[in-house]
Amino acid sequence: MTDKFERVKRVKSLADQKQVNPISMSLCLIVLAIGFVASALTGQLARGAAPVWLLLSIVPAFYLLFAFKIANQWEKAIVLRFGKFTRLVGPGLFWIVPLVETIPAWIDQRVMVTPFKAERTLTRDTVPVDVDAVLFWVVWDAQKAALEVENYRDAIAWAAQTALRDIIGKMMLADILIGREKIDAELQTIIDQRTTPWGVTAQSVEIRDVVIPAALEDAMSRQAQAERERQARVILGESEKQIAESFRDAAEVYGTNATALHLRAMNMLFEGLKEKGALVIVPSSAVDTMNLGGLSGVTALAQGAAKPGSTNG
Repeated sequence: MTDKFERVKRVKSLADQKQVNPISMSLCLIVLAIGFVASALTGQLARGAAPVWLLLSIVPAFYLLFAFKIANQWEKAIVLRFGKFTRLVGPGLFWIVPLVETIPAWIDQRVMVTPFKAERTLTRDTVPVDVDAVLFWVVWDAQKAALEVENYRDAIAWAAQTALRDIIGKMMLADILIGREKIDAELQTIIDQRTTPWGVTAQSVEIRDVVIPAALEDAMSRQAQAERERQARVILGESEKQIAESFRDAAEVYGTNATALHLRAMNMLFEGLKEKGALVIVPSSAVDTMNLGGLSGVTALAQGAAKPGSTNG
């Protein structure tokens, strides 16, 4: 309610400032000065007589003060004659007839920004959410904006808020969290349909933030973490399966090819003994089956020959 009063006060202050402008004030003072000088030159002031020329200059001075108006490049002025709409003027210089014509509204035709929100609104799955959004709109018909609605700025804000509440009530929480672009498009369509009769069009709507209860946010975080852990376990299981299949294929090859098995055994011993001080423990059954005893002797000889300072026999 306080924001509404402040907006109304600001609009009235702007209208009061528009009643008089620097150029009309300057013209008024110039005419009064001319009347004062004329009265002085004719000796009216010296004789103590009534300054006729000064009195006569008051009427045109005040006429210029209130009749001469200036509208900025982005403004349109609504002119009423005895309370009835006569014309739409601006931008630039224009004249009105004081006491006969009035300007109740100055319409700004620039792109305007209106923030709005829906607090504690229940979604379709009965979850209370707070949604903040921003509406970008522009007045395309100044006459309708001034005559068809009492205060088009407040009307647009309320229309946007009610439209946002309606959409939230029809959607699930998950759809709201992941479908902001869809909500933006639907909001723009609904708001534009409501504001078009007022001479206003909604250019775009952007959802800034969606706030959910802290307890629900923690539960959703734990759910997402559990889902990631489940996916990690599934990937680990698939990896173990692929490794087991690789070992099975290798066992089939080694079972039918003794040479390949011996070569693999030599590679394993080499990899284990090439580091200085390495110790490899091999089961006795494997020594007999794969002839690792002879292979380990050959590997040891190769390792001794590779040491620095060794000499050939």
